[in-house]
Amino acid sequence: MSVTRPPVDESLRDAYLRRLGFATPPPATVATLYAVHRAHLERIPYESVWVWLGERRTINPLDSVRYLASGRGGYCYTQNGALATVLGWLGFTVRWHAGGVQGHGERPSIDGNHLALTVTNLPTDENPAGEWLIDAGLGDGLHEPLPLRTGTYTQGPHTYGVRPSEIDPSGWRFDADPGMSLQGMDFLPGDATPADLQKQHEHLQSSPKSSFRKTLVVARRDASGVDILRGCVLKRVDSTGETSTELPNAPEWWSCLADVFNLPLSDVDDERKKALWNNVTVAHEAWLARTA
Repeated sequence: MSVTRPPVDESLRDAYLRRLGFATPPPATVATLYAVHRAHLERIPYESVWVWLGERRTINPLDSVRYLASGRGGYCYTQNGALATVLGWLGFTVRWHAGGVQGHGERPSIDGNHLALTVTNLPTDENPAGEWLIDAGLGDGLHEPLPLRTGTYTQGPHTYGVRPSEIDPSGWRFDADPGMSLQGMDFLPGDATPADLQKQHEHLQSSPKSSFRKTLVVARRDASGVDILRGCVLKRVDSTGETSTELPNAPEWWSCLADVFNLPLSDVDDERKKALWNNVTVAHEAWLARTA
């Protein structure tokens, strides 16, 4: 059973599109798919700041659009849930799939810890089957859609692979660039619903064992590379290499969130911001002690 797209909410749709820089809803074309995907990655950060603020979220598609339209970001269920919903409202055929992201050294599996998306019925001369892999929820991953066919693709400093999954040959495998924070992602061919992903969502947002609870992360992709904030360390990866900068004080850290990641947290009051900064610095000092 596929996810049911909610009825068009023009106010939410337009608020999301304005954040991406669109004054009016664009037509459902390949050019629009690329433009919306690029704008989402460039303007809406992949982030777990909300987890560190002690917030709880649903993976209801309408809620996901609301989170992003309000000026926030999120991880895969929010990012891709919103992207799929708005693209569907624009007339694209978008499917949800249960996916599994693996870190370096982890055994590939498909356990629903990732919401994967495909767009169908959109052929081009280069991609006559008309099937596309889209993903705004891989952190330092894609900037543009990929044809859903076996091949190697380069975007900015990263080279990706797409091939049939070894876990389920009817599904697909995304091989990450070795320099990325993940090893890869497999996803099942069938349609998924929020209920299929709910167990992993609860674990990722709530469990002390979740990587999102252990480390605050923010990422923003652009055409030439990616900016990544982990705790108090800002990293830039592009074709020239990698640079890291430590952010030692609150003003620099808040400016980084607002200026680099388009995440000013204008809806968070001073008391919650102070608590967030204190938690981030405690975690950063613990990390420094472990790596000394």
